Order: sequence, then structure tokens, then C-alpha cells
Amino acid sequence: MLKHVMTGAATLALLFAGPLHAQTAQPAPAPAATQDADPALWVIKDADTTVYLFGTVHVLKPGLSWFDEAVKKAFDESKEVVLELPDLDQATVQQAVLQRAPDKSGTPLSAKLPAEDKPLYEKAVAEYGAPVGLTVPVMDRFKPWFAAITLTQLPLAKLGYDPNSGAEKVLMAAAKAANKPVSGLETIDQQLGYFDGLSEAQQIKFLEITLKELPKGGETIGKMVQQWAAGNPEALGETINEGLREQPEIGNLLLTERNKRWASWIAERMKQPGVVFIAVGAGHLAGKDSVQNQLTAYKITPTRVKY
Repeated sequence: MLKHVMTGAATLALLFAGPLHAQTAQPAPAPAATQDADPALWVIKDADTTVYLFGTVHVLKPGLSWFDEAVKKAFDESKEVVLELPDLDQATVQQAVLQRAPDKSGTPLSAKLPAEDKPLYEKAVAEYGAPVGLTVPVMDRFKPWFAAITLTQLPLAKLGYDPNSGAEKVLMAAAKAANKPVSGLETIDQQLGYFDGLSEAQQIKFLEITLKELPKGGETIGKMVQQWAAGNPEALGETINEGLREQPEIGNLLLTERNKRWASWIAERMKQPGVVFIAVGAGHLAGKDSVQNQLTAYKITPTRVKY
């Protein structure tokens, strides 16, 4: 489920994976050459309201230039910024995670996995968890969804991805510098609840799929970032949907249903004057169930900004 790097629920994973990244990150390399990126941007306008829709990637490699041209112009024009989550301090996130992630059943996670998956689980924890002191006995204390998200995040630092280079971090810093108000479409408890609300069988399947995808994670994430940077939401949607075919209930939970709620929020916001910059995971603005397509129920049609 590495494709969740493009979806909103990955935001919370990055928040509590931040300290892990700091510990696994290698010494800073020489500054990367700047590479131009032109991710997709949409706009909705009426007589007195403008809403920009921008798709983000939660972790990026340094050196990718995307916060410029039309994206920067739209941001500068906006009077408020709306992200999936409001700005949260690490202590708040950790507290929320500790309320939901520990497994209180008394049965170790490794004992819940099918026999054929245990070697993959033990190998993944040993390979990716060792640098931060994460062992199987430690991971065994948590629910399967937490293990899946953690094992998705841990390899990213080794691949050169940095949460501090992610779009949300950049947008948040720019909003603070410009004194723009920032709000969230969801709360940390909501996002954690999406995973925690899955049945144990669904969580275990989520972990199984994650374990099998880990070896090709670098290739998968690289492909999605390339599609995002090229402003190709159609290809990105196809890539994301490929990863959801094995567990469509996850796609419905993390993408479709949330997109419907966000479309409703946007429709209501259009009734108030102002200029708003909304940034959500790029996966929410791609594919047949995208926020843009959900907006048709409200007779709203976003226009792609050409640049």
C-alpha cells in the first residue's frame, strides 16, 4: 500500500514517522540540482469566490521545484489555506497514536499473521527497523494497521525522501510566513480512525499487501512522483487504482468516501466570498472517484489551470 503516499491518510503516517526519519536519515548530501515540476492545479470560480485545488505528495526528494509559477501565484492570491490536517505538534500526534495503535488483545502481531507471511514480516522489521531500534517484539505490541504504515514509511529516508520536503510542510511554512490562516478538513483522530476502524482481518490483509510491495517500493513511489511532477493525474489515477484492486474497501474508505465529504465541504464553501487554496493528497484529485468528479453532484466543474 505504498501508494498511500499520494493519499491523505498518509499525512498522519508522516507526522509520527518524523522522528524515525530523523534517526534513519544519512548525512546531508551535496545540494541536489533543481528539477522543474509542474503538478496539476484546478480552480473553481463564481462571482465572489475562488477555490484552488492542488494535489500534494507527502514526501519528496529535495531539489524538486514545484512551488512556483501558477501554484505559487494561486497560493499568494489566496487568503486562507486548507489542508487535510491542521498544523499539529509531535506530542499531540504521539498521544493520538498511543490511544489507538497499541494492541491490547494480548496476542502478538506475529502470531496473527499467516505462516507464509511471518518471514516477510520479520525480515522487513529487521531490515528497516534496526536503525531506529525497532524489533519484532516491539512491533508485535501494535495493531496490524500501524505496522503496515510504519513499514511503509521507514524505507523512504533510505530512498532519499524527506517529509520536510513534502508539499504540506512547504505550504505550511509559507502560510505561516505570510500570516495566512490554516485549517484542516479532518482531525488526526479521524485519520487514525480510518485504519483503526478496519476489522482485524482487513488490517492483516493490509499488512500482507504492504509486506509484498516493500521490495518494489522505490520504483513505485518514483513512478508516482514522476507522474505528479509531470502534471498527469490520469496516469497517476491509474497507478493508484492498481494498488487498490486487491483491497477495494481500503480505496473506498481512504479515497472515495473522503472525496465525497470534501466535495460537499467545497460546495458549502463556495457560498461564502473569498479566495481559498486547498491542498490534499494528489491521489484524491486523480481517477474516476476524484474530488473533481464528486463535485459534479453539486453542478460544480473545476477548471484545470494551464501553465
